[in-house]
Amino acid sequence: MTQLYWQTIGDGDRDLVMLHGWGLNAGVWQHLIARLSPHFRLHLVDLPGYGRSHAFPAMPVEEMVETVLPQAPARAIWLGWSLGGLFASKMALLHPGRVAGLVSVASSPCFTAEEAWPGIRPETLSGFQHQLSENFQRTVERFLALQTLGTESARQDARLLKSVVLALPSPSVDVLNGGLETLRTLDLRQEMMTLSVPLLRIYGALDGLVPRRIAPVLDKAWPDSRSVIIEKAAHAPFISHPDVFCDRLKEFALEIPH
Repeated sequence: MTQLYWQTIGDGDRDLVMLHGWGLNAGVWQHLIARLSPHFRLHLVDLPGYGRSHAFPAMPVEEMVETVLPQAPARAIWLGWSLGGLFASKMALLHPGRVAGLVSVASSPCFTAEEAWPGIRPETLSGFQHQLSENFQRTVERFLALQTLGTESARQDARLLKSVVLALPSPSVDVLNGGLETLRTLDLRQEMMTLSVPLLRIYGALDGLVPRRIAPVLDKAWPDSRSVIIEKAAHAPFISHPDVFCDRLKEFALEIPH
């Protein structure tokens, strides 16, 4: 039977499920464990097809939700970074009774740029998909470098992300391609209008993949949600600015009824 990697750690009285982004695994959260484990029971997951869950095939987001749900706590705060934010959002939409609160980190309900919508140019994502089949390792490294671009600690942050990728088995090209296809095509803007759980959105001011211009657009579209922009951070604010990131997360959790 194919096993989903799931690690639970921490002494807090709130469950926090943490979902990584494209190409990565739960190792991205390791340096936050000491900061968060006194406050939460952390659930660190390798999504199907990634890291230690690499035996799973590529699958659509809805199927991933149903694969992860059986191991999830009865009611938790779900935090998703980048592609993981789409996944956590879909979990909250499909199973709101299991989600006490939602935190999206450097994520968007629609990653692809349109005329009046900030995002990634469609040709950029298509280019990555094309390059994957030609040079898998280089494509992943380029994508990781984009995530830290512009920050004061860009070089060391990119090294950390790369070490997380290299520490575990690589996802298959099919899984990576499926993730890029999800980033390119999934659009949750309308569905998220019906979201019934508390939502915190965290952005990096220098993020080139999910531009900060999206924050006020969604502040207006989703007035019940709240946004935080971390200055001098890019697409991985929890790596470049872990203290600010954890403080905002703990403040949000305190406002959610047990």
